[in-house]
Amino acid sequence: MSFGKRLLEARKKKGISQEELAEKLKTKGPVIGRYERDEMKPSIEAAAKIADILEVSLDWLVGHTDLELDKSMIQRIQEVSRMQPKEKEHVFAMLDAFIATTKFQGYLSVNK
Repeated sequence: MSFGKRLLEARKKKGISQEELAEKLKTKGPVIGRYERDEMKPSIEAAAKIADILEVSLDWLVGHTDLELDKSMIQRIQEVSRMQPKEKEHVFAMLDAFIATTKFQGYLSVNK
């Protein structure tokens, strides 16, 4: 998916108009439209600010990953990364157990 399509998707998901986004970027609405139609690309600084405003990762916005991490997910990951190694082990053990359970439940529902 292109930068423009991702921008449009994230902006609509956030419920922000082109004009509102443009105002926060200190530019004009038609510029946002040109970004969304992939007629023009923003500077790295503008793209970073757009990602921040829309609360998505810059990597997702520019298409370097399909993993869409919103601001709250990034904050959670940062919290875990600041934990002591033993605390991280506990968090990952719980997460691994939950993932395994979810996969197993999905397997059961598919094979009914």
